[in-house]
Amino acid sequence: MKELVEKVAALYADFSKDANAQLENGNKAAGTRARKASLEIEKAMKAFRKASLEAAK
Repeated sequence: MKELVEKVAALYADFSKDANAQLENGNKAAGTRARKASLEIEKAMKAFRKASLEAAK
Protein backbone atom coordinates (compact mmCIF):
# COMPACT_ATOMS: atom_id res chain seq x y z
CA MET A 1 0.00 0.00 0.00
CA LYS A 2 2.95 2.29 0.63
CA GLU A 3 3.92 1.88 -3.03
CA LEU A 4 0.45 3.02 -4.12
CA VAL A 5 0.69 6.15 -1.98
CA GLU A 6 4.10 6.96 -3.47
CA LYS A 7 2.76 6.32 -6.98
CA VAL A 8 -0.19 8.66 -6.41
CA ALA A 9 2.14 11.35 -5.04
CA ALA A 10 4.42 11.06 -8.07
CA LEU A 11 1.49 11.15 -10.49
CA TYR A 12 0.06 14.20 -8.73
CA ALA A 13 3.40 15.99 -8.92
CA ASP A 14 3.48 15.40 -12.69
CA PHE A 15 -0.13 16.52 -13.02
CA SER A 16 0.47 19.67 -11.00
CA LYS A 17 3.54 20.63 -13.02
CA ASP A 18 1.74 20.21 -16.35
CA ALA A 19 -1.49 21.86 -15.18
CA ASN A 20 0.45 24.91 -13.97
CA ALA A 21 2.34 25.08 -17.26
CA GLN A 22 -0.97 25.16 -19.10
CA LEU A 23 -2.46 27.80 -16.83
CA GLU A 24 0.56 30.09 -16.62
CA ASN A 25 2.01 29.74 -20.11
CA GLY A 26 -0.94 28.57 -22.19
CA ASN A 27 1.00 25.43 -23.09
CA LYS A 28 -1.54 23.20 -24.87
CA ALA A 29 0.71 20.11 -24.84
CA ALA A 30 1.05 20.43 -21.06
CA GLY A 31 -2.75 20.46 -20.82
CA THR A 32 -2.88 17.19 -22.73
CA ARG A 33 -0.28 15.66 -20.40
CA ALA A 34 -2.22 16.92 -17.37
CA ARG A 35 -5.43 15.31 -18.61
CA LYS A 36 -3.61 12.02 -19.20
CA ALA A 37 -2.08 12.20 -15.72
CA SER A 38 -5.50 12.81 -14.19
CA LEU A 39 -6.74 9.54 -15.70
CA GLU A 40 -3.72 7.70 -14.31
CA ILE A 41 -4.34 9.26 -10.88
CA GLU A 42 -7.93 8.04 -11.03
CA LYS A 43 -6.79 4.47 -11.73
CA ALA A 44 -4.22 4.59 -8.94
CA MET A 45 -6.78 5.96 -6.48
CA LYS A 46 -9.18 3.12 -7.31
CA ALA A 47 -6.38 0.63 -6.66
CA PHE A 48 -5.61 2.38 -3.37
CA ARG A 49 -9.26 2.27 -2.33
CA LYS A 50 -9.38 -1.46 -3.05
CA ALA A 51 -6.14 -2.12 -1.14
CA SER A 52 -7.31 0.03 1.76
CA LEU A 53 -10.56 -1.90 2.09
CA GLU A 54 -8.69 -5.20 2.02
CA ALA A 55 -6.27 -4.00 4.69
CA ALA A 56 -9.15 -2.90 6.92
CA LYS A 57 -10.62 -6.40 7.00
